[in-house]
Amino acid sequence: MVEATGASAPLLRLAGVTKRFGGAIAVDGVDLALAENEVFCLLGPSGCGKSTLLRLIAGFEKPDAGTIRLGAQDLTGQPAHRRPINMMFQSYALFPHMSVARNVAYGLADRPRAERAERVAALLRLVRLEDFGDRRPDTLSGGQRQRVALARALAREPRLLLLDEPLTALDRSLREETQSELRALQRRLGTSFVVVTHDPEEAMRLADRVGVMAHGRIVQIGSTAELYDRPASRYVAGLLGDVNLIPGRLGPDEPGGIRSVGTAFGPVRARGLAEPLQEGVEAVVAVRPERIALRPDGEGIAATVIERTFLGDRIARTLRLSDGSTVRTSGPPEDAEAFPAGASVLLSFAAETATILPS
Repeated sequence: MVEATGASAPLLRLAGVTKRFGGAIAVDGVDLALAENEVFCLLGPSGCGKSTLLRLIAGFEKPDAGTIRLGAQDLTGQPAHRRPINMMFQSYALFPHMSVARNVAYGLADRPRAERAERVAALLRLVRLEDFGDRRPDTLSGGQRQRVALARALAREPRLLLLDEPLTALDRSLREETQSELRALQRRLGTSFVVVTHDPEEAMRLADRVGVMAHGRIVQIGSTAELYDRPASRYVAGLLGDVNLIPGRLGPDEPGGIRSVGTAFGPVRARGLAEPLQEGVEAVVAVRPERIALRPDGEGIAATVIERTFLGDRIARTLRLSDGSTVRTSGPPEDAEAFPAGASVLLSFAAETATILPS
């Protein structure tokens, strides 16, 4: 069981949750615990099971095995409309013939009219759309429609809000702005969120913790910093951003949890894995491009710059090593004129910034 952060009892607890569609396993024995007031992201490519897991939590799918609990309540057999959970869909699913205010009020039909009107007004103020209540969704921007859908999802004050790729339809600049707004809104409300996304940058902006999914399983869980700096596999390392994977053979233990890895261009040192690997086995050293330093002389691994690209906030370089393999580096824009294509350089990285992974 992956425990939630904090000392209090988990808000949401999944134990052995499994879902099959015919002979295919979409969700495979998932255990998970989510804390109160936590934003948890399920991250992975299409087809890894993250949206199916979200639908199981919501009650739109029934698990073939396992249990789903919210606090002390067993939700496993409960239909969706009886769960104190709401879901915001990727398409927003707004009613085009209804005004913004009526869309937000849709789930409040059982409330007295005055209470309903007060709740809608408060929600529209919360998402900064108090002057848009009489408008139709098709007259709004993508970001405004997203906020209408969010207000509607929050109308019944769910204990848990599920968001399925909530920002995919927005352009990059609006998506980044809305990510910040969504996180600020969650902090004010204190409602726990489970967000499904295929975008690692979005997960890093939104989440307290991230669960990386592959083939229906959560293969690693942790803070974004933990996953980025200490991936448990090549799959996780690649999913969380650009990474160099340098093959070699594992050398002996060194003090401080450091291991030596023999590569085609000489030994390098990196942090050892939590799981033990025997000396002499094949392994890879995972190192992020921004962790690699370049210098014109001194000590380091000899390389030749074969490409230099200005990307605004950074300079990306591709270098060829003596064995013919390549590595990528990323440096500050003020280094734009340094180390042009064709330059001979020496590269190095601190052992603490690289991780040894099974090959």
